[in-house]
Amino acid sequence: MLFYLSIWKDTPLRLFKYATFRAGGAWITAFLLVVLLGGFTARMLRRFNVRAAERLEGLVPPEFIDKRKSGTPCMGGILLIGAVAVATLLWAQPGRVAAVLTGATLLLSLTGFIDDYIKVTRQDRGGLPGWWKLLFQFAIAGTGLWLLSRNFSSGSVLCDFYVPFVKTPVLRSWWWCFPFSVLVIVGASNAVNLTDGKDGLASGCTIFCALTYAVFLYLMGNYKFADRFDIPFIKGVAEAGIFAAAVCGACIGFLWHNCHPASMFMGDTGSLPLGGAVGMLAVLARQELLLVIVGGVFVMEIVSVMIQVASFKLTGRRVFLCTPIHHHFERKGWTETQIVVRFWIISGVLALLALATLKLR
Repeated sequence: MLFYLSIWKDTPLRLFKYATFRAGGAWITAFLLVVLLGGFTARMLRRFNVRAAERLEGLVPPEFIDKRKSGTPCMGGILLIGAVAVATLLWAQPGRVAAVLTGATLLLSLTGFIDDYIKVTRQDRGGLPGWWKLLFQFAIAGTGLWLLSRNFSSGSVLCDFYVPFVKTPVLRSWWWCFPFSVLVIVGASNAVNLTDGKDGLASGCTIFCALTYAVFLYLMGNYKFADRFDIPFIKGVAEAGIFAAAVCGACIGFLWHNCHPASMFMGDTGSLPLGGAVGMLAVLARQELLLVIVGGVFVMEIVSVMIQVASFKLTGRRVFLCTPIHHHFERKGWTETQIVVRFWIISGVLALLALATLKLR
């Protein structure tokens, strides 16, 4: 909405025309909202006894379960995703891109909220049945992607399939790109959900992903930069970069309250939409495969679960001591702080590697 202030071209308000200025505004707005309202949110969640059932009990040896966390409230994602939505609506130029990204994120947050609500009220760590959750995720991702494809400036580009280090699309097929992109969004949503097992782990890694794709989307929204780096130009896609900046700011603000020992957890209310947001940014940037690098930690987490389940069902043996893989390192003797900080370092290095692909093409 603040974009319309740019009509006063002969005043400092003309700055609202520029995506970089508005991205900074979205970042600061989301950050301040979460930092300033985080204490109040944690107190309200604690007052209403919003505590999920212990999800590790029976799966992990008792000595590896931090009993001090049993009283920590969940559903902090309400504040996190709310701040992203407010910051995006305030600073992004009104249009289909911002509306779809915000709407899909809120719907994924609602799905996570239902899951958390069942866990809290029934004290059942299972929550929403997995197939229901997947159904909602696929429906939201598919609808959002279809709406984006109706945008004349991005519709044709969404049919192009790109791979890292290659300048031109290797395939042009809607029938291939659409289901693959939907799968990427749903997979990213669940990967971040699995990563959310240690204080600050998921939000910290999401920061690097959001920053990386913010750079890609800003360059794609500028004709000169897109031409220089041999990436597709999509008019108006820079507004997705403002959404990415809001995600980044909200996650940094959430770390203020979620760093060890956390005053609240984001729960599925926050982790499902954060992952979905990362997936949607990857799709809009036409760099879905690059998500394997950018979100390497998330990929590592979800693949470890897949390997563990497949190995146990086929051979009766476990490859890892416990999955997702952050629990494996915990069983190996790493402290929670060591796990989180080291995974952040890995995310940062992988983000730099992903950005290097802009020149290595």
